[in-house]
Amino acid sequence: MTSPSKATAVTALAPGTLQSWFKEHQDLVVIDVRSAAEFESMHIRGSYNVPLPLLSEHTDELAARLGSRVVLVCQSGARAEQARQRLGGAGIGTAYVLTGGVPGFAAAGGDVVRGKNRWDLERQVRLAAGSLVVLGLAGGKFVSPKIRMLAAAIGTGLTFSAATNTCAMGQAISAMPWNKAAKEPTRESAILQFPVGPAAEAEAKAS
Repeated sequence: MTSPSKATAVTALAPGTLQSWFKEHQDLVVIDVRSAAEFESMHIRGSYNVPLPLLSEHTDELAARLGSRVVLVCQSGARAEQARQRLGGAGIGTAYVLTGGVPGFAAAGGDVVRGKNRWDLERQVRLAAGSLVVLGLAGGKFVSPKIRMLAAAIGTGLTFSAATNTCAMGQAISAMPWNKAAKEPTRESAILQFPVGPAAEAEAKAS
């Protein structure tokens, strides 16, 4: 089994390994960086919901509270990888990204909690992008050729998204009312739920 302290270069974690870690390691922390609505729909039992925008805003504070065995999860792995890079910049070099995301973990027989069925954010992005491309092409043919620029803009945006591993459209869609949960995570409810880690304790003693 891979040990976080011996192979920090390996960042992908298989669903089966995570299932074993739940049984073998009490210090395991699983952080789900999807939106609260996606988390409500289905999440890994025992995981914590810290949406990526919130994690990005309080990266240093969260990093100070984490130990050496951290697994980041999302729908497919893209947002979890962004979170891993941010935490890496804050000194957490042992974070792992779950391969296949929450759906992959569920498909492998992992213990998940299911709630209200919703479209995940990445599926909504595909629908929105595809619809805008079709609209641009149809408008360019039947209304004005200039409308085709809409399809070109979407293509450019998707290319930029892939190159930078970001998604402005996803961030915009996540702010829509239907993607809001009854209780949205806050710094107090999400970040401060973790106990103070060794780094924060050492800093407090030094001061």
